[in-house]
Amino acid sequence: MAGIHMSSVLLLVFVSLSCSEARDHLVGGKSGAWKVPTSDAESLNHWAEKSRFNIGDSLVWEYDGSKDSVLQVTKRDYVTCNTSKPIETYTGGSTKVKLAHSGPYYFISGANGNCEKGQKVIVVVISERHRNLIISPAPSPAESEGPAVAPAPASGAGSLRGGFLAVVLGALLVAVGKLI
Repeated sequence: MAGIHMSSVLLLVFVSLSCSEARDHLVGGKSGAWKVPTSDAESLNHWAEKSRFNIGDSLVWEYDGSKDSVLQVTKRDYVTCNTSKPIETYTGGSTKVKLAHSGPYYFISGANGNCEKGQKVIVVVISERHRNLIISPAPSPAESEGPAVAPAPASGAGSLRGGFLAVVLGALLVAVGKLI
């Protein structure tokens, strides 16, 4: 039984390490999503709220660089759509921004009037402390009445791998619980 328990712990460590890889997140989940939304449901903040961003991940924008740009701004400038003093200005149609610290990042369109029409997004990067809480090991079968619950899915290519690993891990924990 000790061997089975040790293999579960080793698998948890493997899953934890594989989930900590930095990922690229295509803003809006698809090419060309950096545009004025046609409805509230198309807001990029809905996409961002469903996504999990970690330190070291990157945001990737694909847009028409001849008509638009991406401005990283302060919270105040985000709220007021002030484009006059951005923290950073990104142009060219293909932009990649590394998320170097936890907390909120504010982005607005550089095209005149687009921010006021809703072309903006807030991305919140979770701290290492919170990331570790999310990926913490599941309780042993003796401590839990039911199967382990997998963490919420993230977006991007890494989420498929992470989701698959979470399913495998959950199945393994249930099987180990039945053996013990």
